[in-house]
Amino acid sequence: MQRDQRKSYKDFLPLDADRALLLGRVWSAREEGPVPVLVQGDALMDVSAIAATVSQILELENVVERLRNHRGPIIAQLEDVMNAPSWDAEDQEVKLLAPVDLQCIKACGVTFAVSAKERIIEEQAKGDPIAATRIRAELEIAFGDALSRVKPGTKEAEDIKARLIEQGLWSQYLEVAIGPDAEVFTKAPTLSAVGWGDLVGIRQDSSWTNPEPEVVLICNSRAKIVGVTLGNDVNLRDFEGRSALLLGKGKDNNASASMGPFIRLLDDSFTMDRVRTAEVSLAISGADGFSLRSTNSMTLISRAPEDLVTQTCGADHQYPDGFTLYLGSLFAPVQVRGHEGKNFTHHLGDIVEIYSPDFGCLLNKVAYTSEAPPWTFGLAELMRNLAKRGLL
Repeated sequence: MQRDQRKSYKDFLPLDADRALLLGRVWSAREEGPVPVLVQGDALMDVSAIAATVSQILELENVVERLRNHRGPIIAQLEDVMNAPSWDAEDQEVKLLAPVDLQCIKACGVTFAVSAKERIIEEQAKGDPIAATRIRAELEIAFGDALSRVKPGTKEAEDIKARLIEQGLWSQYLEVAIGPDAEVFTKAPTLSAVGWGDLVGIRQDSSWTNPEPEVVLICNSRAKIVGVTLGNDVNLRDFEGRSALLLGKGKDNNASASMGPFIRLLDDSFTMDRVRTAEVSLAISGADGFSLRSTNSMTLISRAPEDLVTQTCGADHQYPDGFTLYLGSLFAPVQVRGHEGKNFTHHLGDIVEIYSPDFGCLLNKVAYTSEAPPWTFGLAELMRNLAKRGLL
């Protein structure tokens, strides 16, 4: 599903979009601010009469019924909004934003065997992408498929841990990969995520960067999973590889969290059973002719999504405006790129497509964080805008 093969905006939507309840946000030039919208056939319907923010809408007990029965003004046609990505379209009257607003942006790591191995490689290689190739081969001999078979927190996992410590192969990343406690961290500040068609950012002082395509759960303040979207948890592998204490610097940068195109709400016809078996594809197309295509399945996740939600929000930690939860990356690109024999790293201008038949396609283009549009619309500005529009 590459950009040059697409003929309409429908290719960015779920295959069963006619049955899906798709909630999102757009920037309206007329309102000078964000508007929550619902996909209504070929159009986007303003649903701000229900609530001013997506976060507030998802707090409603009967949110699915309310949205299905709502009739609001049409703010734009999907074809006009998704005819071209934002990086190619200047002065758009209406453009897609990340489909969340007040929610805290949380993420889990090392929840797939492939990501567990790659985090260990980063740690052992100290951020050197050339050394990573040798270490990857060594770990394949040592681990085999053990990490993909073991259930975290079990007696079997404890036994594997003991054997690895004896062999001198234990890692802090294995602790969260097969231990009882998941890795949960704050990916980005509230309102900072970018959406479909936006630039995603990598730091200019990083030499080993990756996309991290993920399924993202959308939860309300009661830790109830109310919807799902796609995300790109852009990562600087050399930073995190040099020290786990650089996680924040490697993860939280301008335009480094992408989500979209829409939240697919859970309902009677779309449940967590579909999420647990969802397939996700990654496609990267570079201006240098580089091309990468891969597909993976959520069935390979090591921890149940519901368990990750429970470990994120409960008696010890609350999120009064709800939260999003990246579930961990299904991919770790390792193909050689260029003539230096290095593992995959992003080049400027890479087109990244994350696709699932159930959630649609998230489209972004890679730029330096310093050159992507700066994040300027924060909470204070949102409050001022909503007050001006009479929505507070």
